Amino acid sequence: MNLAFWKKNKEGQPKKKSTAREWLDAGIFAIIAATLIRTFIFEAYTIPTPSMEKTLLVNDFLFVSKISYGPRIPMTPLAMPFVHHTMPFTKSTKAYSEAIKWKYKRLPGFSDIKRYDVVVFNFPEGDTVAIDSPDPSYYNMVRQNGWQAVQNSYQIIHRPVDKRENYIKRCMAEAGDTLRIVHGVVYVNGQAAPVPLASQHKYVVETSGDQLNGSRLEELGITGPEYTFDNNKFVYNLTPENVAALKKFPIVKNVTVYEESNYIDFNYNMVFPHDTAHYKWTEENFGPLYIPKKGATVKLDDSNFAIYDRIIRVYEGNTLEKKDGKFIINGQPADSYTFKMNYYWMMGDNRNNSLDSRFWGFVPEDHVVGKAWLIWMSYGENGIRWSRLFRGIK
Repeated sequence: MNLAFWKKNKEGQPKKKSTAREWLDAGIFAIIAATLIRTFIFEAYTIPTPSMEKTLLVNDFLFVSKISYGPRIPMTPLAMPFVHHTMPFTKSTKAYSEAIKWKYKRLPGFSDIKRYDVVVFNFPEGDTVAIDSPDPSYYNMVRQNGWQAVQNSYQIIHRPVDKRENYIKRCMAEAGDTLRIVHGVVYVNGQAAPVPLASQHKYVVETSGDQLNGSRLEELGITGPEYTFDNNKFVYNLTPENVAALKKFPIVKNVTVYEESNYIDFNYNMVFPHDTAHYKWTEENFGPLYIPKKGATVKLDDSNFAIYDRIIRVYEGNTLEKKDGKFIINGQPADSYTFKMNYYWMMGDNRNNSLDSRFWGFVPEDHVVGKAWLIWMSYGENGIRWSRLFRGIK
């Protein structure tokens, strides 16, 4: 890193660098090396929310492999090292410049994205952000409160693909699959998907009238109940192992998936594709839905316009409008569309506490960051969780 190696001293030998210059060169080299590793090999990531519990816990520290699916070439290359999208100690000051933009390109990797991989990706609805909003989805806020109300209440900013928030979920369906959810059970291409052993789902535990033993529940790692109905129906967030154990309790009559739409006045507009005229899907009863594949063509009609609208306009950069009952794409009448990218369906293992594809739809391939690989550190209320260190992620 000696940028002045050609300069000679009086004896004809290269000048010796000062201590300060040696430290500066070492620092520059370290920044370049770390940036290249972070961009092309692996990146550290922290679990901020419980959406993947108990597969991944809050404050699990991960290594995310960039080489598994192939490193993504930065689309916004002018950026501060080691900072994602915002300068430290600020809320909206950009840590990048959009003076140079590169098209999406990915180097070869070891594999394609597979069903049931745990994947890190940029939040698809993160192109527009309302600063300081408790809801991470600007578009959900607009659907619920109206565009003008959101504009008047928050500072609105926009972000390029690779500078959107990082999310981590499990890929439940890959490009070309058809997904359906029936009473909480996910079906892919007509087959029930495997249930991760550490995943959680809310269940209604019906008893003979008595409450469950609190000490015994604590031994099983069960907290709650979250809700109580009819004095003998209790809602708990349970793993498959918990469900099997509770079914053996003498006072337990039945354990069934909790379906929120059965207990409250459900807002169907919250669920993708946000078209209640054609779809009244819920978290637990959803689809069937085709996951778009590069090169595949779909017919466009009123019933699927809401499903593919954002793909055509936002993710693949076309203009789309409906005029006189006809679809106009890039100024030309069209009754079908051919996809330019592969798409994926991502869901959290903590099914009732996850903002995932059921609410905002597909994940485009250019949003994929990498594959969750290894937990290298983890800590909770009682300190370091030693049993989780250097554990692979499945």
